[in-house]
Formats: sequence, structure tokens, C-alpha cells
Amino acid sequence: MTGKLSRQHFLIRRSMDVEGASRRGMLIALAMGFSQMDAYRIAMVIFELGWNIEQYAGRGSITLIPHIGENRCIEIVAQDQGPGIPNVDRVLAGGYSTSKGLGLGLLVSRHLMDEFELESVVGEGTTIKAVKSLN
Repeated sequence: MTGKLSRQHFLIRRSMDVEGASRRGMLIALAMGFSQMDAYRIAMVIFELGWNIEQYAGRGSITLIPHIGENRCIEIVAQDQGPGIPNVDRVLAGGYSTSKGLGLGLLVSRHLMDEFELESVVGEGTTIKAVKSLN
């Protein structure tokens, strides 16, 4: 496995970090054989998860894990130790935001991926795992 397709870990503290993780995710997806459209979708999800870390937690991380083999996919793990999400179901239903946004980012991200798991504990932080399979 080349360095380009190995696990990549990004500390998220500012918008520049979010952009770098998103760009790298797109490059990994393209190198794995994802279509341009799916690579763009993956980059959008990474950007949304990173933006949420920056805006709500202040800092955290995103890890990109390419899985090569029979079940080729890219796994995105976003983690922070921020305030947590008090009502995960409400957030995932869309239209709810504690900022000036539309409150659709996590809803759209969930629909763009094949798997999407969100665990959050108020006062402890949030972990999101999203997976996109190569069809």
C-alpha cells in the first residue's frame, strides 16, 4: 500500500485544517478508484464534519482510513471533546442549528454516505464514523 492510500490523521483547529483534510480525502478517494462525483461527496462530508468540529468544539480530529481489498471503502472518523449534541435525533432530522446555518449539514452528510454513526455525550464530545463504499 502506498503512502497516498494509508491512514491519514488530521488535527482540526482552524479552517485551514478542515480544507486540508477535505482535499486529502478527495485525493485518496480518486486514487482508490472512486468516481469524481463520489470523491467530491466524500470531500464535502469531510469538510462538514471538520467545520462542525471547528465551530462547536474548537478542536478535534479527522482520521481517513482507506480500506483496500474486496470491500473497498473509505472510512472517515471525526472526534472531538466539545460540548456534545443534546438531541442527536433532532439534529439528524435536519433543520435544527445552534448557529446561523440551515441545520442540514449532518443530515446531508448521512445521506451521502453508505454508513453513518453518530455518538455524542453532552459535556464529553462527539464521534462520527462515516463510510463510503466503492460500488
